[in-house]
Amino acid sequence: MRAYLETASRCELNYDSPPMRLWHKAKLLGVWDPEGFNLRPDTRDWQRLSDLERELLLHLSALFLSGEEAVVRDLLPLIRAISSERRLEEEIYLTSFLWEEAKHVEAFSRFLTEVACARTTDLSRFHGPAYRQLFYRELPDALKQLEHDPSPETLASASVTYNMIVEGVMAESGYYAYHRILCEHDLMPGMQQIVYHVKKDEARHIAYGVFLLSRLVAEYGAPVWQTIESRMGQLLSVALDVIYETLSCYEHLPFGLAVDDFINYATEQFQRRMQRIARAREQSLNNVLQEFAFDPAEV
Repeated sequence: MRAYLETASRCELNYDSPPMRLWHKAKLLGVWDPEGFNLRPDTRDWQRLSDLERELLLHLSALFLSGEEAVVRDLLPLIRAISSERRLEEEIYLTSFLWEEAKHVEAFSRFLTEVACARTTDLSRFHGPAYRQLFYRELPDALKQLEHDPSPETLASASVTYNMIVEGVMAESGYYAYHRILCEHDLMPGMQQIVYHVKKDEARHIAYGVFLLSRLVAEYGAPVWQTIESRMGQLLSVALDVIYETLSCYEHLPFGLAVDDFINYATEQFQRRMQRIARAREQSLNNVLQEFAFDPAEV
């Protein structure tokens, strides 16, 4: 029998805490079925695209599929680290992460197999050196480190890698690309809906990451902030290299895209989150909790 159960000692959950507010949003907005989207119009649109346009969409979607799979495989140490701190509300919200990331894998897999007809395609050919560094090494290493060192600094490094860089820079830049390609050209309504739902899920994940990092800074001060600043700076260059190697391999980018637009967009996303977390250096833990409790998804 467990020696300690949190709800037995305090009777109720803190429903006003930022993680529980995000949990309520996940229950309301995160219940969608990857099999529920009609991709037949997308298949017709795909067939009308040029070879270059199809190759770019295949490239982008392949990177998303592999990235989502990497997160599903690597995420558990973060959940266990939070659980070991007995932060029940945070652990409850984190239970939605694997569920949502698994659906993202299924959704992108559907697009690649049913629309892009890529069942027999070796998608690893799209994994350049920077992509491999981020998803083959940096992400799994940062999260696995928590298994034997769940210190605040290691937790901060893992959250920076997953929430701020993989989701907050890489995925957000990918959504921007899908918007420029699909929405602006009125293509593939099924995929537009998939991307919309994936983006909403990951906005909540990023919100939690900003909250977690702000909480850690307010609780532990300069050592955690220095870890965040160092890790963000280290990985920003890798993230930008992923964008550059993805888009610069095309002599003429289709859909009116330009590499600089995506480099600038990614940099803006990075700076916005960095500035948000930096505010916690001047705040007490109570102030951080109160600020995020107002609307934790506004990051």
